[in-house]
Amino acid sequence: MKRGNLTVISEFVLLGLSSSAEKQHFLSILFLCMYLVMVLGNKLIILGIGSDSYIHSPMYFFLSNLAFVDICFTSTTVPRMVVNILTSTQTISFAGCLTQLFFFISFVNMDSLLLCVMAYDRYVAICHPLYYTALMNLCLCVQLVAGLWVVTYLHALLHTVLMAHLSFCASNIIHHFFCDLNPLLKLSCSDVSINVMAIFIVGGLLALTPLICILIYYGFIFSTILKITSTDGNQRAFSTCGCHLSVVVLFYGTSSAVYFTPSSSHTPQRDPLSAIMYTLVTPMLNPFIYSLRNKDMKKALQKTLCKGRNFIQRHDLIG
Repeated sequence: MKRGNLTVISEFVLLGLSSSAEKQHFLSILFLCMYLVMVLGNKLIILGIGSDSYIHSPMYFFLSNLAFVDICFTSTTVPRMVVNILTSTQTISFAGCLTQLFFFISFVNMDSLLLCVMAYDRYVAICHPLYYTALMNLCLCVQLVAGLWVVTYLHALLHTVLMAHLSFCASNIIHHFFCDLNPLLKLSCSDVSINVMAIFIVGGLLALTPLICILIYYGFIFSTILKITSTDGNQRAFSTCGCHLSVVVLFYGTSSAVYFTPSSSHTPQRDPLSAIMYTLVTPMLNPFIYSLRNKDMKKALQKTLCKGRNFIQRHDLIG
């Protein structure tokens, strides 16, 4: 589409992770397998928590929400990338790009905020156990999660609307496998100062505040744990925090390679690979971390798998 002497871009080309067609197809199969493992693992977490009344507590309520968000988070980027590679269509419309950007920002922020709320839940449980039932009742937890969804959607809407008002009239090639803020801003021929300001102020606030709160909560948690004289009490406290802390380190450790490093270190080859780590690898590993290190989750998953096996056996007998 032309506007005056400028050709306004109406679609973008997503180059993916490699310029080699053979590598692209290999990676698409690899990522598809990883995606299916991620979906299966997180669905088992949700089903396990939902089917076992013994673990219907705030901690597992937040964990099931985290598993759901991880599925949505990865589903925003990976399936589209795999389809583009297998069908040899690397283009995405401007509207499709903005839609992907909106949901990606929503889910990545929801992931971060849920990790912060889960840290607060552990802080109250360990540091203020007598007030835990009053402070973390189910009604409050539901309202809290609903409020987080509103905040993340409004934040994503802000960036999407600002991006929609930019003009793209130069190159339409995105050196990435999905539409992210930084690659899109580099292609714009408009003034992006407002967009950059929104990223630093609003985006920085939503990204750093949860991380700072998590560090503060765990500072109090470790201080309280060190005061516990019982060895069994220490082990239980570390066990309940160990899984969550591992997920926090994975999420922020991998995402910081993309969003918390100098712009001079960003390259078309490095950024997509770093993004794969926190958009696919981390959500895939989360179910394994919680199921392998948490006795309650092990029992819940075993019950879920047994129910599933019994259902299949009954179905086969009827058939």
